[in-house]
Amino acid sequence: MNETQVIRVRYWAAARSAAGVAEDALDTTGPLTLAEVVAAAVARHPGGRFADVLAVCSVLVGDRPVGSREPGSVVVEPGATVEFLPPFAGG
Repeated sequence: MNETQVIRVRYWAAARSAAGVAEDALDTTGPLTLAEVVAAAVARHPGGRFADVLAVCSVLVGDRPVGSREPGSVVVEPGATVEFLPPFAGG
């Protein structure tokens, strides 16, 4: 029997503003790809500019940057945290 677990998805700065929330909890019974996490997040926050903001974000899975890896090849385990960090100016 598969138990439902959670993947926590956190949004920072412009991603938080576009989503209207700081984070989501995605219920899952097993690992998801990062592409599936993104699709689930976009489905929760349709319309507006949310999908466009996520497309330019740097992404961390746990404490590891995803970098240029293909989202379909990045495995996100239940219990993990995915963070979307939009580009920002400053210094």
